[in-house]
Amino acid sequence: MVQADTSGASVASPFATRHTFNLSFKLLVFTVLFVMFAEVLLFVPAIANFQRNYIETKLSVAGIVAHTLTTYPETALPRIIQADLLNRLDAYAVAVRLSGMKQLVAMADTPPTVTRSIDFDRLEAHGMVTEAIDTMLFGGDRTIRVTGTYDGGGEIEVVFAETALRDELLHFAARLLIVSFLISAFVGVLVFFSIQYLMVIPMRRLGRAIYQWSQAPESDEHLVRYRGRTDEIGRAEFAAAAMQQRIQELFKQQKRLVELGLAVSKINHDLRNLLASAQLISDRLTAIPDPAVQRFAPKLVAAIDRAINYCQSVLAYGKAQEAPPSRRLLSLSRLCTDVAEMTGINHHTSIEWVNGVPEDLEVDADSEQLFRVLLNLVRNAAQALEQCKDEPLVRRVTIDAERNGNVVRIRVSDTGPGLSEKAREALFKPFAGSVRTGGTGLGLAIVSELVKAHGGSITCPEGGPGATFVIEIPDRQAMAA
Repeated sequence: MVQADTSGASVASPFATRHTFNLSFKLLVFTVLFVMFAEVLLFVPAIANFQRNYIETKLSVAGIVAHTLTTYPETALPRIIQADLLNRLDAYAVAVRLSGMKQLVAMADTPPTVTRSIDFDRLEAHGMVTEAIDTMLFGGDRTIRVTGTYDGGGEIEVVFAETALRDELLHFAARLLIVSFLISAFVGVLVFFSIQYLMVIPMRRLGRAIYQWSQAPESDEHLVRYRGRTDEIGRAEFAAAAMQQRIQELFKQQKRLVELGLAVSKINHDLRNLLASAQLISDRLTAIPDPAVQRFAPKLVAAIDRAINYCQSVLAYGKAQEAPPSRRLLSLSRLCTDVAEMTGINHHTSIEWVNGVPEDLEVDADSEQLFRVLLNLVRNAAQALEQCKDEPLVRRVTIDAERNGNVVRIRVSDTGPGLSEKAREALFKPFAGSVRTGGTGLGLAIVSELVKAHGGSITCPEGGPGATFVIEIPDRQAMAA
């Protein structure tokens, strides 16, 4: 489904297709990213703390080695044991400084050159972070000398290779990243389903219900259901439900007004025609020389004129259903004669009236409703001819009929200007199908509704002079079949 936006361009409805990057997916991605960002903020202090613990452990073990080696004379402790202790410590050399005197406790045969020094006691927190990052990014084959506190007031130095520290630091960082990712994914999924349940699904249901209801606001099928929630979603559901209920009430009121308006319009339209016919008769009464008639006729004419003007002014929009036809066998020829008498067309000075309906033709129809159908068609034809100002124009209204099996076909034709293409597009539509100045289009709408109530049809075929309306009314037996 496509709707137009305020700029005039047509845009596709977001409810017509299912989008991959919907709100749920975006929330999941952002949740994972935010949790990962939080883990990164914890990652740097974690690796710094790991390196600090590693060096602290190294200094603690070196202190034990120093105590062990300084307790016994060098001649009493074999060289092989010193090498074994350094190997277990994974160090090249251990030295202590006591009372300003530095003593080499143990040393490998060929220790490498020191390329990096760390004073553990004077290293601040940010300095440990910098040292840990330096170890991860640039460490490898370097030799580190670490200095720390020994035996209260002394100092101890340990020289060792950076390789083992860097390997363990990288392994720890990898494990930390994996755990962080798993935590992020787990938290993201939990947040995803929580938001889905608490927000996305209710909002999606609310939006779809409002959209579907907007396509058919008179229907109760897609009304928003308030589910008793007291949070913002519940308030939105309550507000939407109240809005829909209020709009439906206004819609029903408007619909009743529309129906009443069209009902009044139909009644006034036909009443106006009848009053116009009464006006013609009253005009003929004024020619009677009777004094009583001459006294009351002007008042009658004025009252009828007032009634006609009133009917003309109260035409309104709306809709009404006609009563079901009460069908009987009628003499169509005599019914057409009554129509001619009522409209006065059989006494018209410039319009010729031709009743070509056979005397013996009978039609199964409602007398009053069929009378209204023919009255509207004949009056429209007469008014179309009266509006033509061309003097040589032949002005004639003809009505004829024939029976074809169980169907009676009636034709009402005139020699007027006919119907334009634009008028044919809106034919039989209220307030849209009029072809004359000042017309409402209700006459043809009433005709179409009454003919359809009989199970028949009305058409206006093209071709020929003027306009021709063809009515087909089936008998009740044909309708039952």
